[in-house]
Amino acid sequence: MIAPARAAGGDFEAWAAREAEAIRAADRWREVRTFDARGPVGTLGGREVISFASNDYLGLSFHPAVIAAAKAALDRWGAGATASRLIVGSRPVHAELEAELCDWKQTDRALVFSTGYAANLGALSCLGGPDCLIVSDELNHASIIDGCRLSRSPVAVARHNDVEHMEALLAESAAPRKLVVVDAVFSMDGDEAPLAALGQSCARHGAGLVIDEAHAVLGPPLGDLAGLEGLTLLRVVTLSKALGAVGGAVCGPAPPIDLLVNRARPFIFSTGLAPPDAAAALAAIRIARGPDGAARAARLAGHLDRLRPGHRTPILPFIVGSERRALEAAEGLLAEGLLVPPIRPPTVPPGSSRLRVALSAAHTEDMLDRLLAGLAKLGLRR
Repeated sequence: MIAPARAAGGDFEAWAAREAEAIRAADRWREVRTFDARGPVGTLGGREVISFASNDYLGLSFHPAVIAAAKAALDRWGAGATASRLIVGSRPVHAELEAELCDWKQTDRALVFSTGYAANLGALSCLGGPDCLIVSDELNHASIIDGCRLSRSPVAVARHNDVEHMEALLAESAAPRKLVVVDAVFSMDGDEAPLAALGQSCARHGAGLVIDEAHAVLGPPLGDLAGLEGLTLLRVVTLSKALGAVGGAVCGPAPPIDLLVNRARPFIFSTGLAPPDAAAALAAIRIARGPDGAARAARLAGHLDRLRPGHRTPILPFIVGSERRALEAAEGLLAEGLLVPPIRPPTVPPGSSRLRVALSAAHTEDMLDRLLAGLAKLGLRR
């Protein structure tokens, strides 16, 4: 039998190879690397390195109480939730976790999702719609951008941290409903959103405010937003960064959270968060809210003072410019046993490739000494 001829342009493998080669040619190629780690120290490619790449900001991923909680939940409920939360995928630990989140974030309700990404997708796709304008900061995370797209809302992109521009976009819109969404801390630049001003502007225009607090381990403060008259405030929490576990949640007033339970597709059609993960997150929140958590936050703030005094977030970008320069700088640090990721387009705009240092309370002073020496060797120390 003669094999049928392939239609012109129908060879998906050839197409994929061409697309991949274009990425390589632009110095934007990425590969999965196995990092065998326990805390910030691990082995990469047979070499021991110190990681300044993870989001384990409070160093809770290996906290004994967090691990013990996960193990106890594993023994009691098994490895997975086995179904979506609305079928038989909810365990007592999910309710405990949501109650703790409500108390922590001072909201009426909380709803746990399988990831922080899913939480943003669920909140925005459910609460938006063709009748709802969404105003989104131009540097918002990809999960927010994708949530806006899935919402089928008209989307207006506001200049970064420009409250006046955001307010003008709200004022000129005749949409029946309006929603502003912003990262509390921006993941690539490590700067904070002006949350108090944003909240006041939203209240004036009757707009809801969604704040993604994924990287907001040391701030910014919300001020009196929770009690601001006329403001509906939703807080998206990631359980996989400062808390060292996995998962996400949306916290807010009862009506929108009840609506998420009934309409948010990433919640309805996904298997529930695994019970060991929920238990780990619950234990981590309780630690973060106590004296141990306060001590870890203080240690993290001290690290920041050493590297960049006055900076209040654990994300420190070192802009180098081109993709090639970022790759070379990362390789230079790796040669010193320091793992710092190069961040390149499309994650950041062309010409702004960088090294992204992420600090943790688990880092020691000796580790910081090595990082500072490595940055100085590359001419990047400030």
